[in-house]
Amino acid sequence: MLTPALEAEYRAALRGALATGTALLAQGAPALDAVEATVRTLEDCPLFNAGRGAVFTHEGHHEMDAALMDGATRRAGAVAGVRAVQNPIRAARLVMEQTEHVLLAYPGADELAREHGLPMQPLEYFFTQQRFDQLQEAIAAGRVQLDHAASPPSAIDPNWKKGTVGAVARDQHGNLAAATSTGGMTNKRYSRIGDTPIIGAGTWADTRCAISCTGHGEFFMRAVVGYDVACLMEYKGLSLAEACRVVVHDKLAPVGGEGGLIAVDADGNVALPFNSEGMYRASRNAAGEELVAIY
Repeated sequence: MLTPALEAEYRAALRGALATGTALLAQGAPALDAVEATVRTLEDCPLFNAGRGAVFTHEGHHEMDAALMDGATRRAGAVAGVRAVQNPIRAARLVMEQTEHVLLAYPGADELAREHGLPMQPLEYFFTQQRFDQLQEAIAAGRVQLDHAASPPSAIDPNWKKGTVGAVARDQHGNLAAATSTGGMTNKRYSRIGDTPIIGAGTWADTRCAISCTGHGEFFMRAVVGYDVACLMEYKGLSLAEACRVVVHDKLAPVGGEGGLIAVDADGNVALPFNSEGMYRASRNAAGEELVAIY
């Protein structure tokens, strides 16, 4: 349903994000730096449901979640419900490096970011007309709206399907990292938090694999998706591709868990499975082969 012009915008944004991360890796940067920088570029792009393009809550503001994890050390940081931080993924890294905690929520997470001088933005910065219109439609329909939904419950613009952003990487030393950021679901209420900032659910990295998820968070939390992929590789000896297939298609899909994930293993193998109508994705391997795809 995308117009050619809009599809070109998405592909350009994906290529730009991919170039950001791969350039850092080529310079010898650690995987953690690469995934954080990549996610920051996507947070700054209004095409995606994270940072500047975050969806509206029922009350008409934005509550953003983010997490990142270093596979070599299993250190992790996450924030939930932040409202004013320009780049929630930077706040997540602050939690990991400047506190003794893993997950901080609003308002404390915003306070930490402000104390450490992270860029903060007013509500207007996060406003996009399409997202506001989407909120009005969702309120009229009386439900929350997931970006990946194949059949919108009302006249929500079907071309405006944008989801959680994430990045996974393997660096020159073989270390892995994952980062994820999201605005959540349109019309969400009661400070709802999804799988993105839950380590092991929407975000995971160890010495075996790095995983970043996008989809219906409640299902991804109950399935502990990120950690389940790692466990299938460790305990059953499955390959990255097979472990991802089992989780996304055999476990999530039958119970209505719509979405997908991006993954990389210690050997540099990449998996990008999804059971939804589409998933914006891009990858580059050690041989320099690139993939940019939507459907």
